[in-house]
Amino acid sequence: MSLQPWLTGTVIKIVDETNDTKRFWIQAPSVDKFDFLPGQFVTLDLPIHEKSNKRWRSYSIASWPDGTNVFELLIVLNPTGLGTPYLFNEINVGSQITFRGPLGVFTIPQNLDKELYLICTGTGIAPFRSMVNHIFKNRISHNKIHLIFGTRTKNNLLYFDEMKKLEIDFNDFYFHPTLSRDDWEGEKGYVHSIYENLCASKPDAQFYLCGWKNMIDEAKSRLIELGYDKKDIHLEIYG
Repeated sequence: MSLQPWLTGTVIKIVDETNDTKRFWIQAPSVDKFDFLPGQFVTLDLPIHEKSNKRWRSYSIASWPDGTNVFELLIVLNPTGLGTPYLFNEINVGSQITFRGPLGVFTIPQNLDKELYLICTGTGIAPFRSMVNHIFKNRISHNKIHLIFGTRTKNNLLYFDEMKKLEIDFNDFYFHPTLSRDDWEGEKGYVHSIYENLCASKPDAQFYLCGWKNMIDEAKSRLIELGYDKKDIHLEIYG
């Protein structure tokens, strides 16, 4: 299969979500509809290096397919890198950005008869936001869906109000945010104890893991120890 062509997008909106996380809305004027599957990503070609493969940075699409040519990216600043400082300091509303996509196979299964566990840390919530909104807005038949989101502090609870509202409006959707460093009214600690408790009776389930490599490696190991098959564990590593 040939590679998809590079497209030129226009940044039409930027929101500071936290002190180190921004949301970027990008429009692709050359197409009427930017079609993708929830969970897929785009690769940006940024002018940060003379070698092409060192200019490319990939980010999950945080929005869901809505029939338009606009998509959203959720990006956290890595101050020691090259890509995100460029995006944070040089990109403004109206800026042009070169991208390729959609790409990737980290997408929801066609059949949602099993319980679905979406386990993430940090901006790893982006593809899961796309998935749950797509399922909800298209009234796709599903079993229980658990979104387990780990971060450090309350200030880093990305899409918190949106997910809490979905939990009210969305039948069989359960949002489990947990903080590792702040005291608050919700869950404390890491994501692992949450899915282990929920899966104590070993429900028939599929697992999607997205975030930092250490979390994913540990979660995969623990799920296998619980008796789940590797084929039911899907991974998307950030960083």
